[in-house]
Amino acid sequence: MKRSYQIVDKNGRGKLSKSNREAVRSLFAKNGQVLLPLVELIEHSRIAVDELIDVCGRTVIETVLFMSVENLTGPPHPGKRSGEIVRHGSQSGTVALSNRRLRVNKPRLRKKGVGKGGEVEVPAYEAMQDDAALSERMLSILMKGVSTRNYEGVIGEMADSVGVSKSNVSRKFIEAGKTELKRLLARSFDDLDILIVYIDGQEFGGHHVISAVGVDEHGTKHVLGLYAGATENTEVVKSLLEDLVDRGVAPGRKRLFVIDGSKALRKGINLVYGSQNPVQRCRSHKVRNVMGHLPDDRKDQVKSVMKAAYRLDADEGMKKLKQQAKWLEAEYPSAAASLLEGLEETFTINRLGLPPTLRRCLATTNIIESPHSGVRMRTRRVSRWRGQEMVLYWAASAWSETEKSFRRIQGYKDLWVLKSVLDEDFTKNKLVQERRVG
Repeated sequence: MKRSYQIVDKNGRGKLSKSNREAVRSLFAKNGQVLLPLVELIEHSRIAVDELIDVCGRTVIETVLFMSVENLTGPPHPGKRSGEIVRHGSQSGTVALSNRRLRVNKPRLRKKGVGKGGEVEVPAYEAMQDDAALSERMLSILMKGVSTRNYEGVIGEMADSVGVSKSNVSRKFIEAGKTELKRLLARSFDDLDILIVYIDGQEFGGHHVISAVGVDEHGTKHVLGLYAGATENTEVVKSLLEDLVDRGVAPGRKRLFVIDGSKALRKGINLVYGSQNPVQRCRSHKVRNVMGHLPDDRKDQVKSVMKAAYRLDADEGMKKLKQQAKWLEAEYPSAAASLLEGLEETFTINRLGLPPTLRRCLATTNIIESPHSGVRMRTRRVSRWRGQEMVLYWAASAWSETEKSFRRIQGYKDLWVLKSVLDEDFTKNKLVQERRVG
């Protein structure tokens, strides 16, 4: 079955002659009752004009303007003009859509007997001038991977569109990026019980940004914060975590931290939240690190041993991997050393006695690395990074856009087990400290 398509000419208009457009306008005007609710919505509720144009097209927009005029002046009639407000021809104008400004034929109104100073705005047209959504829409388009140079191509070849130059788009994006960064870094988490914190870093053209994602007791993920710098820098990590403390992720409760193998991350956690918090080292990072020290013919066998050991109880699994490291030490000492480094923290979730449904999403930093892919996709067209400030604008905007597609973690129904373990350990530690003080 063939589909029918509207053919659009090079000027962005459909194949309607001027007389046909006038006929359509007249038809709508004569049967205007169907459009009256739209007129009211536009004048009083500021309905999204682009939603309307998607359905009915430019002719309807101009008809709505015409009907808005009729609300003030009554229907046109030949002879002497009556009433305080009268029609005064028309002129070219533009209305704000969410991703462009569209040129329309705008009716004119004047107060009778006042002259040039008596111009009166058409209510619907005045409502359509609000372009508050313009920056937001441009930001959304840019986050879908469209560069400022390609923006005109995204909205189509519409000669009636204005205000879409590269410089205009860039300026509006910077404004929106600053707003998004400020909003993201000002969010408070006082009312959330964050049980899990994932921390990882990402590089943008030689510039590094550390990001943190938290999971609350219901399994919902939240972008907690961003900070310019690398995960290998303890001071940067410490600054990020101190910012989280200021915004409600306080040290008052015990949490599980999931990180890669960075020693600076571990040190920063200890400095800000204390060494009593359990830390899970990413097993995917550990496997990749060990594989990097082995020849191809040994990788599959060692990888299978590691994955099998991670499914065992903590003591038994560590015993198996220590034995594997002993076998590797003679021929591949660097692989053996990599396997043993931080071994205990790769079994933290086993030691906590968590169910397998939770272990799958807590064993690695995939929860934060997966959104990193979305951030990379939304920033991949940027070819030149002009300093950390620009990087943070883009990173914040990309993270905010990516956060919209966040889902609850797998095994969220079993998070009560983790919460119970963390609360119990925290109570025990508190009692021990009180006894020491006493």
